[in-house]
Amino acid sequence: MSDALAARPYDALLLLSFGGPEGPDDVIPFLENVTRGRNIPRERLQEVGEHYFLFGGVSPINAQNRSLLETLRTDFAGHGLDLPVHWGNRNWAPYLTDTLREMVRAGHRRILVLATSAYASYSGCRQYRENLAESLATLRAEGLPLPRLDKLRHYFNHPGFLEPVTDGVLAALGDLPDQVRDTAHLVFTTHSIPTAAAATAGPDGGAYVAQHLDAARVVAGAVRERTGVDRPWELVYQSRSGAPHIPWLEPDICDHLETLHGAGAPGAVMIPIGFVSDHMEVLYDLDTEAQAKAGELGLPVARSATVGDDPRFAAAVRELVLERAAAERGEEPRRRALGDLGPSHDVCPAGCCPPREPRPAAAGADSPFP
Repeated sequence: MSDALAARPYDALLLLSFGGPEGPDDVIPFLENVTRGRNIPRERLQEVGEHYFLFGGVSPINAQNRSLLETLRTDFAGHGLDLPVHWGNRNWAPYLTDTLREMVRAGHRRILVLATSAYASYSGCRQYRENLAESLATLRAEGLPLPRLDKLRHYFNHPGFLEPVTDGVLAALGDLPDQVRDTAHLVFTTHSIPTAAAATAGPDGGAYVAQHLDAARVVAGAVRERTGVDRPWELVYQSRSGAPHIPWLEPDICDHLETLHGAGAPGAVMIPIGFVSDHMEVLYDLDTEAQAKAGELGLPVARSATVGDDPRFAAAVRELVLERAAAERGEEPRRRALGDLGPSHDVCPAGCCPPREPRPAAAGADSPFP
């Protein structure tokens, strides 16, 4: 079967992302969108907004999504996959509801969704599914036909995700001084989440941490094979937010750098394995804050690149699209995955990554929509 036919029954792909401000006047309204319903004081929003103002009030995430969008379209066209790719955001233009409305008016009825989050968690999966449900409810209220939405499986262990990460680590090692390169630690970083959310992530709990550890283990092993050096590695966290009395995953990246320095580590590579692109939390929390901490300590560090618009990632997305389409047709497709955990589920089970308060979520077993 040609790729042009192999996407059936799907007629479009939706790139679903977080969104970000594209100028100084956007920053506070964007942060209000992100924190809506959480009663965050305006002073706190202004404090966080300073991170964006250091970069002209522009988050790089939208530009990176535009680049990924074009890479996906180029890859699809080059392989004869006639599947339109659209883009919508949770918190900034182009807004998800607007994009879905345009897709429905263009005649799309079976839509696959690619979220720019590779791991299972409430904020990385379930919340996007809640956003989809909110948008579908709006379309229904407007009298528009509702499309069926299916979300692609978690891709944290797909070769097209982890192989570019590995190459990024090797390039970053080359940026370290010669005398520390072979003894530097590998420090894998991801977004911290509340420990309660981590405990319930995935169908059976604990998936967020387990998936990161599995992915990090694969990359550390690949780096060892490529360099012949067995380097120590750790998984740490960054970008904590929320009330101080609520426990979040630790250690924080800056605290960990202090620990490494105190233990005599000669250097480190920071690897943002939890992020798909170099957006604001990478630019500020790693390239600004963590780099400053390392400078204070006199600890040589380098930061590896995220996957971004790497053509291998686009090829992985195409593979995931064709895999899911084949499964929907009742076939048994090959499901590529590295590490010990195997390929993730296609359909999120009921109760997967439960929210703080019950809310409808689309594209899962518990979806209230067809």
